[in-house]
This record gives sequence, C-alpha cells and structure tokens, in this order.
Amino acid sequence: MEFFEYISDIMQNFIRIVQSIGFFDILDILLLTIVIFYLLKLTEETRAKQLLKGIVLLIALYVVVQICQLKAMTFLLDNFLQVGILAILIVFQPELRRILEKVGRTRMMSALTQSVTERAPDDAARLKCINVIADACMSLHDSKTGALIVIERETKLGEIIEKDNCIVIDAEPSVQLLCNLFFNKAPLHDGAVIIRNSRIYAAGGFVQNTTRDQSLDPSLGSRHRAAIGASENSDALVIVVSEETGTVSIALDGQLTRNMNAQSLREVLAKYMPIDQKKVRKKDKRKRLPERDDSARRSAEK
Repeated sequence: MEFFEYISDIMQNFIRIVQSIGFFDILDILLLTIVIFYLLKLTEETRAKQLLKGIVLLIALYVVVQICQLKAMTFLLDNFLQVGILAILIVFQPELRRILEKVGRTRMMSALTQSVTERAPDDAARLKCINVIADACMSLHDSKTGALIVIERETKLGEIIEKDNCIVIDAEPSVQLLCNLFFNKAPLHDGAVIIRNSRIYAAGGFVQNTTRDQSLDPSLGSRHRAAIGASENSDALVIVVSEETGTVSIALDGQLTRNMNAQSLREVLAKYMPIDQKKVRKKDKRKRLPERDDSARRSAEK
C-alpha cells in the first residue's frame, strides 16, 4: 500500500512540474537540446567525444558522492574540478579549436561575415580550376610524381602561407604549372600547393601531420598524413598523389578517400567548389556571339 502511495506522490509531483512549465521553460529546454545535439555531432570521431563521456561520468560520480556524503571522495573531486577545466583546455586544445572552427563555418556565420570577405571567383574560374586540378592529378598519377594540393575554402590558411618556406605565386591555374611545381627536381616540390579563390596562390607550404598516427594505416606516407592533418585543422579539401604508387586520394574532415580517378575527382571537386553550369554556358554563349556576328556579316558582304 505504501508503495502505491509513493508512486502516486511521484506522479502528482510530476504533474505539478509539468503544469508549471511556461513558454520560456520550453524554449530553454529546446535550446539546450539543440546545443547538446550539435556538440555531439561536432565531436564525432574525435578525442573530444571521449572527453565528453568522461565529463558525464565525473558528473554522475559527483552526484552519487554528494548523495552518499562521502567526505574523502568529495574532497578529491572538488580539488580535481578546480584544475580539471584548465587541464582539459590544454590537453584537448586541437579538438576544441576544430570544434570552434566548425561553428565559425556554419551558414549563419558565413552569411554574417560575407560582406567583409574577399569576393568569390565566378563559375567559369571555378570550372577551369576544377579541370586543371583533375588533369594535373591524372598527369602526376601517370608519372608517379608525389603531390599535395590544399584547396582553401571557408577557413583561411594564412598560418601555412606566412611561413618562410612558402612562396606566394598567385597565378592562373594551369596543368603545366602544377606539374612543374611538383617535379622532383623543383625546389618547392616537397611542400603543399595552396589553391585560393580558384588560383594557384602559394607553393612550398609546410603542413603539420595528423595527431592520429596510431590509428592510421602504417603504409601511409608523410604526404598522406599531412593531408589528413590539414583537413582536420581546417575545412580545406586536400588532394594527395602518392610518389610510390601514383594513387590519387582526397582528405576531408580528417577522412581519407583513396583510389580516385578523373571522373570521381571532378565530382568531388564540383561538390565542394559548386558551379552553376547554366551561368557558365550563358557566359560562353555571350563570348561567342561577336564572332558569329562577324562571320555572318562577312558572309553577307561576300
């Protein structure tokens, strides 16, 4: 009988709590749910995910310790929490930086900063850059020439470009220029080429290797590890050509996709360097019109 009375009290308390919930309480719960959801999504496949699990475990342990009034454990946990936050910020600095960068790359933040950023290249320039990169990678694949091409997107790569060994070129993309930069006798062939605004902006850049060395395939070389590292620390799309096998791979968000061919490479580049094909065709049509008019006029004169 006492058990049913206990359950009845719980239900009545629950009903009173529900009845006391207002609009702002619901809004508060929804916002907290969204924050937790996106936090879990941002930390997916990173060490920070394990960090969150550890924090949840510590909170649960702290609640149990407070309920049971365990003095020794309370003393230890109180002192640990005082310095624990600082230790977490130091140990997990790369993961926290990556999370904050992802937040800054959201559509809302991009829209807010669009007015102060550089003007994006037009669709024709993007299409040319995509074709040049794809053709150059296939040429490097055939000759088994190692290459590392970092395509800058929302996150600027100034830390790489401003280093002493990186040379700013800022040239129109061409297959010949890309292949020459990675020629094994060229002075800049060991570094990365940075593509910015559909132009070959810099060459010879030093890219830091990934911190996930232990979980990677041991057969991956330094270029592949640098490609993964660059994609972990920014939203860059990184293309790497193996010097040993000529295999073309793409790194994005810390994940490496290997054995790319010309078609699949163009599809990935078009996905992350979006192009309005209608605008390109209209622009090409407008360029050809004067030639057609001239030829028509000449034929009429004859």
